[in-house]
Amino acid sequence: MAGPRTLHLNAFLYGVGHHSSAWRHPDSAAERLGDIAYFEELARTAERGCLDAVFFADGHSVNPKYTAGTTWFLEPLTALSAMARATERIGLVTTVSASFFTPFHAARMLASLDHISGGRVGANIVTSMFDEEARSHGFDSLPPHAERYARAEEFIEVLCALWDSWDGGVLVDRTGGRFLDSDAIRPIHHRGKHFRVDGPLTVPRCPQGRPVLFQAGASETGRNLAARHAEAVYSVAWDMTAAIEYATDLRARVAAAGRDPGTVAILPGLVTYVGRTEEEAWAKKAELDALLDVDAAVTQLGVFTGQDYTGHDLDAPVADLPPIEEFTGPQGRYATVQRIIETRRPTLRELLGYLAAGGGHATMIGTPESVADSIEEWFTAGACDGFNLMCPAYPDSLDDFVDLVVPELQRRGLFRTEYPGSTLRDSLGLKSI
Repeated sequence: MAGPRTLHLNAFLYGVGHHSSAWRHPDSAAERLGDIAYFEELARTAERGCLDAVFFADGHSVNPKYTAGTTWFLEPLTALSAMARATERIGLVTTVSASFFTPFHAARMLASLDHISGGRVGANIVTSMFDEEARSHGFDSLPPHAERYARAEEFIEVLCALWDSWDGGVLVDRTGGRFLDSDAIRPIHHRGKHFRVDGPLTVPRCPQGRPVLFQAGASETGRNLAARHAEAVYSVAWDMTAAIEYATDLRARVAAAGRDPGTVAILPGLVTYVGRTEEEAWAKKAELDALLDVDAAVTQLGVFTGQDYTGHDLDAPVADLPPIEEFTGPQGRYATVQRIIETRRPTLRELLGYLAAGGGHATMIGTPESVADSIEEWFTAGACDGFNLMCPAYPDSLDDFVDLVVPELQRRGLFRTEYPGSTLRDSLGLKSI
């Protein structure tokens, strides 16, 4: 009989924190972004808190004119290989672009990392966003949205076929002189619109069968791709209402695809500022917000909303935005800013601070008990199956969550006190494939 439903928690590792000005803090680790020991320390902290996984996003371009914030540094699969040796149970999830990788290349690297880590790997399959990234890979621009997702669909199918091309296969029969069982290894002979792959993979079957597939698409096409293939989904929701709408929609799509919605973990991003008192928590946020490049942030807010805030008093409330139907730019970010204004009634300074850390993901500020109250409310309402933690400042914000919030969640029976097994599939309650 299955035990009670419990939370899933990932730590989204990003530079020295998700607050865009965290690197400017005098105690930040900004000089250590190329030091793998720094990321190993973060992974061990997450593992100490029994978190399911650490997660790296990825990008394939850099704007050298943007000097006010940190950028990409270590390639994620390389970094995770080192982090696998520094940890024992924590999952290791990396972003893989279906637009730039070939399935064989990705399958081989991910399977290798799964062996290195003893079965702890997950892959967040994305289609990438920027033409600058495409120009790093020999293209003039990204293909249209629909074409990218069609390629991603085929990419996932080939990826899984390659992982399944071995049924065991390694005999090591010294007496009989056979290292391989040829009957357990088979080509896949894939012929599709985007890929031609004979196979089999050059890496034997993964310890957990296949790495866990994650997805983060918010569009109609992205949600349908997630419904068909994802085993966990990273989502964006500023408040519980938006989270419930997304979770309800995605679970219906998963069911329509013939899959059990209970086997797909929905994990919205979550920014937390935690203090032993409410005042301490808000002071931590204010300390980071004070480092923000206000002029750049105001300009960016204007792009998001189509409004001119250059003459707006930073400490005066922000007025409601016009109806979203009147905005011709990207709808998602506009809707998020609109929700923040309607639910928090922030001053301009406060709004810029919310957007600086997480860009509109759920934000919880307070004591361990009050943050745990909010997490429990979302979880029991069915708004999510857990969260993808987007700590404003590493390592301090992750230490705060692990040392203060996790024990409170454990006390309430909402989160594990030890790992249930050795693989990421074990931690997520998924069957080996």
